[in-house]
Amino acid sequence: MVNWPPHATVQRETIMKVGFIGLGAMGSAMASNLVAAGHSVTVWNRSEAATEKLASLGAKVARTPDRAVQGDVLHSMLANDQAVREVFIDGGLLDAMDPGTVHVNHATISVALARQLAEEHARRNLGYVSAPVFGRPDVAAAGKLNILVAGVANAIEKARPLLEAMAAKLWPMGELPERANVVKLAGNFMIVTAIESMAEASVLARAYGVGTADFIELMTSTLFASPVYQGYGKSIADHRFTPPGFALPLGLKDVMLAQEAGHAERVPLPLAGVLRDSLLEALADGAEGMDLSALARVSVRRANLDRRGSD
Repeated sequence: MVNWPPHATVQRETIMKVGFIGLGAMGSAMASNLVAAGHSVTVWNRSEAATEKLASLGAKVARTPDRAVQGDVLHSMLANDQAVREVFIDGGLLDAMDPGTVHVNHATISVALARQLAEEHARRNLGYVSAPVFGRPDVAAAGKLNILVAGVANAIEKARPLLEAMAAKLWPMGELPERANVVKLAGNFMIVTAIESMAEASVLARAYGVGTADFIELMTSTLFASPVYQGYGKSIADHRFTPPGFALPLGLKDVMLAQEAGHAERVPLPLAGVLRDSLLEALADGAEGMDLSALARVSVRRANLDRRGSD
């Protein structure tokens, strides 16, 4: 893979007219970096209240989505397959885009939809870049995301200054957009696996009188000294599951999309079934609005530790 340089300085001649659709916690943070880089950014979100912060930073606010796609490059960060379909395909937004416009889709979506979107864009002479990201909202706000990038070379090159404004590093995945999406799903599958393993292991230690915080600190300072274990481990140790950085229902969605991708290519993912059921159990127990780390509550409940005493 080619390692592209991070954070190229945007010169006046490279200032671009950019649209951004989808201003959740991640999208808002990402769009703010494009504004800070000096680009002319127009934003749209289903809930208009989410546009206020970007407007205060200097972004233009579109009242309808078609007004946000009239530019050089359109970025979108929507929640799931359904939202992407409703806005771009069923809502006719692709037909409102000028030929030659590049759409950079940051959503974590299915492999099947990624392939369909590539076909729909090509049919309309639109560029399509699949660019899902690794990083939580605070990482996005700092412009330090790891962004997976796949698509036709000239479309990627057109969007590259914008991607660099949001990223610590870009990770090229080739011309087929679905490659970036399957890598994103595989990575999120590993994140959920890490949380489940920390949850089960810390409950085992706790059953023998070792405090969760002490166990997590040891593991994340030695054998598992990496951001995923440290970040989610701290949430588990502190029993801090709100506000969500990565909402638990989205974790379930991604595990199920990984299963779907595996099924399509006859790739068994035995752990995915275990994770899916644990996530469903967490949702049944009221974790709908919680962070993915709330998966740890399932292991505690299964072991009945709350009735045995505190950490």
